[in-house]
Amino acid sequence: MRTALPNPASRAPLAALAALAAIAAEAACARPHAPPPVEPPKAAEPAPTAAQAAPSAPPFGQIPRLDFNRIAVELDLPLFWIADRNGSGAVEPDEVAALWHHTKAPAWVAAGAFTPEFTSAYAAMLKIKAEGHPRAGLDEAEQRRRDAVLAELAAGRPSLLRSDFRGASAEDRAIVGHLLKVAELIDQIHAKQLGSAGMADAIPADDPASRALFWRNQGPWCEQPKTRNDPNCSALPSKPPRVTGAYPARIQQDKKFCAALEARRDQQALLSPFTLVVEEGGALKAVPYSEAYKPEMEAVSRELKAAAEAIQSPTEAAFKAYLLAASQAFLDNRWELADEPWSKMNAESSAWYLRVGPDETYWEPCSRKAGFHVSFARINQESLAWQKKLDPAKADMEAAFAKLAGAPYKERKVAFHLPDFIDIVVNAGDSRAATGGTAGQSLPNWGRVATEGRGRTVAMVNLFDDDDSRAALREAAASLLCKATMESVSLERPVATLGTVLHEAAHNLGPTQNYKVKGKTDNEIFGGPLATMLEEFKAQTGALFFTGWLAERGVIDPALARMAETREVIWALGQVGQGMYTAGGEPRPYGQLAAIQLGSLLDAGALGFYRGEVAANGADKGCFSIQADKLPAAAEALARTVLGIKARGDKAAAQRLRDDYVEKEGAWKALRGVIEERMQRMPLGSAVYAIEL
Repeated sequence: MRTALPNPASRAPLAALAALAAIAAEAACARPHAPPPVEPPKAAEPAPTAAQAAPSAPPFGQIPRLDFNRIAVELDLPLFWIADRNGSGAVEPDEVAALWHHTKAPAWVAAGAFTPEFTSAYAAMLKIKAEGHPRAGLDEAEQRRRDAVLAELAAGRPSLLRSDFRGASAEDRAIVGHLLKVAELIDQIHAKQLGSAGMADAIPADDPASRALFWRNQGPWCEQPKTRNDPNCSALPSKPPRVTGAYPARIQQDKKFCAALEARRDQQALLSPFTLVVEEGGALKAVPYSEAYKPEMEAVSRELKAAAEAIQSPTEAAFKAYLLAASQAFLDNRWELADEPWSKMNAESSAWYLRVGPDETYWEPCSRKAGFHVSFARINQESLAWQKKLDPAKADMEAAFAKLAGAPYKERKVAFHLPDFIDIVVNAGDSRAATGGTAGQSLPNWGRVATEGRGRTVAMVNLFDDDDSRAALREAAASLLCKATMESVSLERPVATLGTVLHEAAHNLGPTQNYKVKGKTDNEIFGGPLATMLEEFKAQTGALFFTGWLAERGVIDPALARMAETREVIWALGQVGQGMYTAGGEPRPYGQLAAIQLGSLLDAGALGFYRGEVAANGADKGCFSIQADKLPAAAEALARTVLGIKARGDKAAAQRLRDDYVEKEGAWKALRGVIEERMQRMPLGSAVYAIEL
């Protein structure tokens, strides 16, 4: 029997439009959808003057495109202006997209013309542009909260990922339809993990911006650097504290509860990745995900099975096998069995990429529990050229890492897949970041497929590949880099992709998170958060090291290598710019590894900061310059450091490294403040999705 699941409050019908209609009625400056027909002038009348003959302003040309998209977010509208293709300055029917959202988007366009729903929405947006968001009748505390919500939203810039399946086969459309339902269910499960399930009911009815924040952040809590520590910033007037659903609320009152769990004799059971911890009669126990989230898990299983049954094409046999295995895993929690058919998929065996289930642990304070997510994409065949280029070098890359790691690590045979390139259709759950996103991923993290090096790696090549994102990144880079270094900056896809490919490859080389020292894994030696940071630090340093290493061996062009190295430095500056800790006080692994990496490059002379020189933007004083001739040696030294720490299980050395470059007061910490100030001027990309069926 099928069990009907209640819709969460955040997926209520588009109630916003009712409110927008009222706002629209007050917007006297709003123009009608189309101008009325004009009667031809009578022959006897004199010709009109030049002023009289001038054309009127376009009917929907009063809001610039970037403002249009910003205000649409603030009004919680599933609407996006893609581009001003004809340069008219006005939004046209063929220039908008309806977004995948917590509410079903109305038809904004019909028969090539805007609908009344669009006209009402535009009028409401125009009123906000002219007057701002209404604050009448609100007390000061509520006004401050709503202003902070707008500041949080403004720190993200919507970046569109558009997939058009209208001309696809019936089979493909059926697959997409079922997997979009899976994405909605995964969002529900992850909301329970985050502890935010049901909270959206308390959002004031007249506060669309808070609904937008709740949807984007998957909870009421603010996440952006300038607002995450603002006590006013919350989607809810009650401003609830962040309490994850992965552990009992009572034990989370102790800020050191993760360490307390790790010290228990039953820590392996309690901190196993596919369980949540509950308290019964004063005792803690681990409950399998398949029991903890049973209604949603069973619903996901049904949709995955339906997607598999929709596949009739023999060419998609590998994809069908994974869908069926994943469907079963949602019932029995045996994710390692689903990993087997998943690992057999690649760019040549399927046109699709899907990963669904619990994987990464960054989302929770102990970094031990796997977060549910969906990454659904189409395979991009550009990856095959990179795979053919790099596949013969895998064994030599492992040998190079083993030499740098030193004893007791020993070189091993590696059989991982080099990254497939994928074009994301939709991300959900733990993969749906509020801003930014995962550019690459190596999975699984546990089980035989992982320990035997048979995992898959992917690079999400269409994330933030739009003109707006590139322009914002170039502006941010120009505020920090000196002119000569800025001249080597390329934001083209091959340059950005190289670093992602090498980062993901490096995850599979040298001492991985499954490597053991005296019988203990990374998590057991270093503790979850530090272990996570070290593994990402290894991978990111590997990307920097292997760029020069491959160029020296003629595998990649030296000019491409130099541009890729510059791009990696820009990436690190961006991560430092977001700070070292989350709103909840947990370490940001990427921010901390970037601080260690940049600080080490400065100490090695491979990177310099010139206080008296004006940055490439011609405005900011003080800028960074890359010393390309010193970078390869500095990257090698840094790789030797992190690989040696992981190989030996040297927790004390890891803590010293973090303390020196993250916590220590001094010139580097002060310089990080400069980076943060300049980087935070630019809003981060916030992925939004349009899926047309």
